[in-house]
Amino acid sequence: MEAATTRKLVDTLWDDSIVPALTDYIRIPNQSPAYDKDWATAGHMDRAVELARAWVAEQAIPKSKLEVVRLPGRTPLLLLEVEGQRPGTVLMYGHLDKQPPFTGWNPGLGPWEPVYRDGKLYGRGGADDGYAVFASVAAIKALQAQGVPHPRIVAAIECSEESGSPDLPAYMKAYAERIGEPDLVVCLDSGAGDYERLWATTSLRGLLAGDLRVDVLKHGVHSGDCSGVMPSSFRVIRQLLDRIEDAKTGRVLVESLHVPVPEERLAQARHAAKVLGDAVWSKFAPVGGTRPMNEDVTELILNRTWRPTVSYTGAEGLPALGNAGSVLRPYTTVRLSVRIPPHVDPRRATADLKAALTSDPPYGAKVTFDAEDGAWGWEAPATAPWLDAAMNAASEAHFGKPYAAIGEGGTIPFMPMLTHQFPKAQFLITGVLGPESNAHGPNEFLHVPFAKRLTACVADVLAAIPA
Repeated sequence: MEAATTRKLVDTLWDDSIVPALTDYIRIPNQSPAYDKDWATAGHMDRAVELARAWVAEQAIPKSKLEVVRLPGRTPLLLLEVEGQRPGTVLMYGHLDKQPPFTGWNPGLGPWEPVYRDGKLYGRGGADDGYAVFASVAAIKALQAQGVPHPRIVAAIECSEESGSPDLPAYMKAYAERIGEPDLVVCLDSGAGDYERLWATTSLRGLLAGDLRVDVLKHGVHSGDCSGVMPSSFRVIRQLLDRIEDAKTGRVLVESLHVPVPEERLAQARHAAKVLGDAVWSKFAPVGGTRPMNEDVTELILNRTWRPTVSYTGAEGLPALGNAGSVLRPYTTVRLSVRIPPHVDPRRATADLKAALTSDPPYGAKVTFDAEDGAWGWEAPATAPWLDAAMNAASEAHFGKPYAAIGEGGTIPFMPMLTHQFPKAQFLITGVLGPESNAHGPNEFLHVPFAKRLTACVADVLAAIPA
């Protein structure tokens, strides 16, 4: 691949075609099924899939087959198959479903109204990761424009990832013959430590979630009459949470949720810490004098990638401040989101967490923990020498710097499933979710200049696959 030629084609396609298509895509409120129970009748998911299908069809990739496949009761799957000129198969992955809008968007920005400003395309879903199908096709076109032979390529773009990919296993089984046995899996749904090099994701955390509820009364009672006599449901919850998390340090106290960190991942974390420095935590825009949980940047990276953490993402039973009377409330519920390291069994972890929270409740209060199905974390297999060299060469060619590897704190349910299904495959897991891109939150943006270079890097890696 000739770097300047690749960049010219990729940049032109992004400017003239991909950014306009993503602008239209952002306007579609195609929330994942977990957040839109009426997705099948609302039509937003169908609009998003049709937009992507039509754009791919316009690219007129030679010797390719494109279709939207549907299994009963499941979200659709966009499937693109491109014939190869040499042996092997590459599976490229992305998704089109989106997270909910969330609150706190800056003035002039919003989840469903795209804004292109200073090289950043703001709006929900552009970076996470509606861009993936467009970047995948652009990389294929860059290969073909230079006449570089490539293996057979299959792009599978799903619509249930933000709900934990419940529909994907059924499609992988139903279309196993057409997908084949990939030698390389390229996933564009991950993060980047900065916007200055190619980043490879080496691990992902798993996820547990559930609602912890404490009931103490049948109904609310005047606090002047009842407080000091009956326990507060909020105070009981505080005691229960102290069983699973050290409030001073944030360390999770349920030991079965921990695993040893492999030496290779420790070394990668130390290298990433040197590359990124304080940007590991300052990118989150702390308010006032808020400090990170540790002064050692390597420890922060390991906390985010190989250690369990608890987040409290919702609550019920607490009235809005304007309606908060002098009442001892009957119950309190909090939503727990628990990230777990790779290799921790989410079923066992959920059972251990539930036992810690619900056994021997303070004051004999009624305590329930309603857990969702958990998701496994993932660790990449050992990187083949050819892939390591290809990623490095691609990053040097298009960024002028070697690539870097780092674990990610999020979850991609597709990855452990694929590793189990295709144990011989290599994995290039990467993405555009760099500093302040804020997927799932307010002001999500796609860093377009970085996305262009990432697209070119993917093309180079595809060209370097050994025959």
